[in-house]
Amino acid sequence: MSNFVIITDSSCDLPLDYYKEHDVKLLHLSCHIGDVIYDGINNIISEEEFYKQIRGGALPTTSQVNPEQAKAVMEDALKENKNVLYVAFSSGLSGTYQSGVIAANEVNEENPDANVVVVDTVCASVGEGVILHYAIKMRDEGKSMEETAKWLEENKCHVAHVVTVDDLNHLHRGGRISKTSAVLGSMINIKPMIHVNDEGKLINVGKMRGRKKALNNLLEMMEERIGDYKTKDKNEIIMISHSDCLEDAQYVAECVKEKYGFDNILISYIGPVIGSHTGPGAIALCFMADHR
Repeated sequence: MSNFVIITDSSCDLPLDYYKEHDVKLLHLSCHIGDVIYDGINNIISEEEFYKQIRGGALPTTSQVNPEQAKAVMEDALKENKNVLYVAFSSGLSGTYQSGVIAANEVNEENPDANVVVVDTVCASVGEGVILHYAIKMRDEGKSMEETAKWLEENKCHVAHVVTVDDLNHLHRGGRISKTSAVLGSMINIKPMIHVNDEGKLINVGKMRGRKKALNNLLEMMEERIGDYKTKDKNEIIMISHSDCLEDAQYVAECVKEKYGFDNILISYIGPVIGSHTGPGAIALCFMADHR
């Protein structure tokens, strides 16, 4: 039996098989399109269909995990182990982390033997996936939950996220960036460049003219941040997520491989929850780095 159980949430944007393979329990944020709620459990929409609907004019909204949902999954995890670690979506982008804290406090109070710990990763999409990778590794190596949680807290701001989107209007509509920033999104062929700061918030950090320049700029942003983490032992896995633009993600992966020699690169879809805010055409490149 593992030393502790890991819970995370669907904003990691990793394939469902990844969670099953690594024995990670999942909390699901919801996506709403019109009157239909896609909760990721009873009602699931494929990424292909989701982006098809957005391109057809759908304007999805999202719902965070509530404390009751979090508590139910935590109580289920307690059946396996009294130690439970919840690796949570950035508090800078969602109230899901706070729901996890409320739920953990209740569970710990009601179960004297329980020890449920919540870590605010200040990460999103596969950036959260990168930090999850190290939590899984430490658990599988037999590290304690306390050791693992401490490492995550000390290293979470070493997870860099460099992102380009086709336009910023989706992010503005979801309240993730200001209207002033979103104006850039309407400029002809201007591709915004974004990163996630140490508070786990999306920050517009520049713009490139044309898609190819934007993709290449992701590599320049990586080079600016990666510092002493250029080796495979310090960057065991690179993760790239995309909102229905696989070829662009593969291009970025090849560039990363060529430049640094990293060969463990995971590419996955940006799911409906994050995708509701990025829209189609987003690429997120996430890795360990000196700074964000």
